[in-house]
Amino acid sequence: MFLRRLATAAAAAMLAFGGVAPLAQAQTGDPSFNLVNRSGRVIYEAYASPATDNNWGPDRLGQNVVPAGRNFVIRLPPGECIYDVRVVYERSGGPAEERRNINLCNVRDLVFDGRGAGGGQQQAAPQQGPQGNPSFNLVNQGQRTVMQVYASLTTDNNWGPDRLGADTVAPGAIYPVRLPEGSCMYDVRFVYDNGQADERRNVNLCEVINVTLPLR
Repeated sequence: MFLRRLATAAAAAMLAFGGVAPLAQAQTGDPSFNLVNRSGRVIYEAYASPATDNNWGPDRLGQNVVPAGRNFVIRLPPGECIYDVRVVYERSGGPAEERRNINLCNVRDLVFDGRGAGGGQQQAAPQQGPQGNPSFNLVNQGQRTVMQVYASLTTDNNWGPDRLGADTVAPGAIYPVRLPEGSCMYDVRFVYDNGQADERRNVNLCEVINVTLPLR
C-alpha cells in the first residue's frame, strides 16, 4: 500500500510538472512581427509594448514611415508575447489605431486598415487637390552637403521626419526622395552642413522629376 501511494504521488508530481511546462512555453517566444499598412494613409509612428506596461515606450519606426500598401518588420526582444500595439497615421498627433492584448508570438503579419482609427472626417483631407506620385530626385549641384531634407503636405502644420534619415547628399550627388502616392502639393526644406536652409512652398511635386539645389 505504501509503494502504491508513493507511485501515485510520483505520477501526480510528474503530471503537475508536465502541465506547467507547456504553459510557460506558450507565454514566451519571439514577438517580432510584420506591420502591414492596408489603410489609405501613411503610418508615421508605431508603438509596441508589453500589455503589462503603463506606457507605449519608443516609436518602433524611428526615422522610417510605412506608406499605404507597404510593410515594415518590427523587431522586438525575445521573451514576453502579450503586447499592445498602436500606430499613428499622417503626422504626430494624427488619428491612431490600436490592438490590445495580442499574442505576437503567434502572429506573423499584423494588419492595420485604418477602420479603427479616430479622426473620421480627417481621412478625406489628404485627397483634396491634385493627386499622383510626388517622389522626386534631389540633385545637389551646390557646394554644400545636404544634411536634412523635409517634405510635408502644404496642409500640415509641421515638417515631419527628415527624409534622409542617416544619409547625406554630397555636392554632385543625386538622392531619390520617396513619398507616398496621393496628394501632390508639398512644402520642401533642405538644410546644409553650415546650418543654412532652402525652402519652397506649395510645390506640385507630381509635376517634378528632379529638384535641383541650390534652389533658384
